[in-house]
Amino acid sequence: MKILITGANGMLAKSVRKRLEKENELICTDVADLDITDEKAVLNYIENLKPDYIINCAAYTAVDKAEEAGEIVEKINAEGPANLAKAAKQIDAPLVHISTDYVFGGNLDIEKDYKEDDEKSPVTAYGITKLHGEEKIQENTDKYYIFRTAWLYGDGNNFVRTMLKLGEQKDEISVVCDQHGSPTYAEDLANIIGEAIEKKIPYGVYHTTNEGYTTWYDFTKAIFEEAGIVCKVNPVTTEEYIEMMKVTQAKRPKNSQLSKEKLKAQGITVPAWEDGLKRYLKEERDEANNEK
Repeated sequence: MKILITGANGMLAKSVRKRLEKENELICTDVADLDITDEKAVLNYIENLKPDYIINCAAYTAVDKAEEAGEIVEKINAEGPANLAKAAKQIDAPLVHISTDYVFGGNLDIEKDYKEDDEKSPVTAYGITKLHGEEKIQENTDKYYIFRTAWLYGDGNNFVRTMLKLGEQKDEISVVCDQHGSPTYAEDLANIIGEAIEKKIPYGVYHTTNEGYTTWYDFTKAIFEEAGIVCKVNPVTTEEYIEMMKVTQAKRPKNSQLSKEKLKAQGITVPAWEDGLKRYLKEERDEANNEK
């Protein structure tokens, strides 16, 4: 298959490329190659290319900066996907789009998880624009996969690498303990995307995080344990962390737990977050050893 991947230099796109490159012809673009906010350029490019699938990994993901960034966030997260959806429909190709848990309010009781059709009530500029992107895709094409994910880490700057660095430098650190979600390894999300395309599961919205739920605090403890790092981890609330660090940040969801039942019903493999973390850390160690 011929597959167009936008935002191709991002963390997830790197994993998607790795997953799909062996058996497909990949055309990988970033903003210098194709500005997805330029409707005419997108329509012309895709009409000429005629890919079998379009995978949109382009997004404005700086959650805190988005609060002050203005219209560029809406352009990238909403108008860009709308343009891709129009172009996809024009050539009758499915569009794969990556969305986020931030489309929800994040205040659901932590004994529950979000289903795909639960009420959307985003409270940040990032979440609002990502929801707009979902809506514009649904308005402009019928052949789409919207994969919502959360707590993503992989090849690039991410929470795991930050904690590993802090754990080596400090005797103790404080980590938020009242935000709940699923750490998601980009390689696992890429595999889900690949399986979905190959199995031709029904079009629609799916939740695509690793299986199981935890907190940033417990995730950090698991990172240190798996990496053999001795560092005390102190649990703090979100409010205590903001006060301690003297930071201003967009509101973080207390509950980012996404149900994967709809996805698993299609026979898609969803590894546990603990398993994803072990594989990621092993790959990081192997890479470091190869560089020596």
